[in-house]
Amino acid sequence: MMETLEGAELCFPHLPNTSCRRLIRPQYEDVIIYVVLTSISLLTVALNLLVIISISHYRQLHTPTNLFLLSLAVSDLLVGLVLMPFFMHNCWFLGDLMCAIYSLLGFIITSASVGNMVLISVDRYVAICDPLCYPTKVTLRRVKLSVCLCWICSVLWSSVLLKDSLIQPRRYISCHGDCELVVNYIAGAVDLVLTFIGPITVIVVLYMRVFVVAVSQARAMRSHIVSVTLQPSGTLTAKKSEMKAARTLGVVIVVFLICFCPYFYPFFTSTQASYLKIVLWMFYCNSSLNPLIYAFFYPWFRKSVKLIVTLQILQPGSCGTNIL
Repeated sequence: MMETLEGAELCFPHLPNTSCRRLIRPQYEDVIIYVVLTSISLLTVALNLLVIISISHYRQLHTPTNLFLLSLAVSDLLVGLVLMPFFMHNCWFLGDLMCAIYSLLGFIITSASVGNMVLISVDRYVAICDPLCYPTKVTLRRVKLSVCLCWICSVLWSSVLLKDSLIQPRRYISCHGDCELVVNYIAGAVDLVLTFIGPITVIVVLYMRVFVVAVSQARAMRSHIVSVTLQPSGTLTAKKSEMKAARTLGVVIVVFLICFCPYFYPFFTSTQASYLKIVLWMFYCNSSLNPLIYAFFYPWFRKSVKLIVTLQILQPGSCGTNIL
């Protein structure tokens, strides 16, 4: 009887000496957790797919800011499609190499998400603080190049960071069924600066500047001042649409920071595995929240979703529909 119970707690019962132990929960609890996590994963994929289709299909949405949102939606889609499903299981059954590849994809998606947030902050900074030069500085060609570089750098850096795990997949695996990621201290410290401290500092500084300028412009408009100088070089008051976009994307960034900052907390202190799972899931859930924020703040997203769901998007010439 004892052997049966002990075997039931192993990921691989036929490997009693080398198998990891799995977490045993009541069956009803497993069902509830599986249903909830699966629903969140499917919702994440569906919502971000709607964002990708909307921005890709309708010409009016082919703006620099929306291209950054498109790139962010791609990374969020990958979270729901690749990272979330495997998070539901206590044991890893796909082998050591797939574990290394899965970890690599997780780092790539995380780095790309952070890079997209930095690009969005830079975009809003230029739009609000230097609106005269925005059309010439932030062009579609430069945006596409920036997005491509963001993903390329994410792939390269993640590959360098995890090269040991990719070369020797079993190097840090303690038992069969384990898929824990181990990064040496120096690489982890560099990653902390490049993926956390540096980007968060840039995002916060830029959006503080945007906030200060936005408040100044709001006061100027309320005072019926036609022309106001916000910088030594002189700028025009940002358009109302740009201000609204800055506010909406500000909400996106704040939610991202709330979900993302705990993700790096374990680097500074020793924590339990249960806490690591919670903060990791918080970061994953951010990918579900972004489209909901768009739906709440962007009328064009609600309108495009209606057109997609009713299949009007399949009509000839629908890409030229007035969506704004």
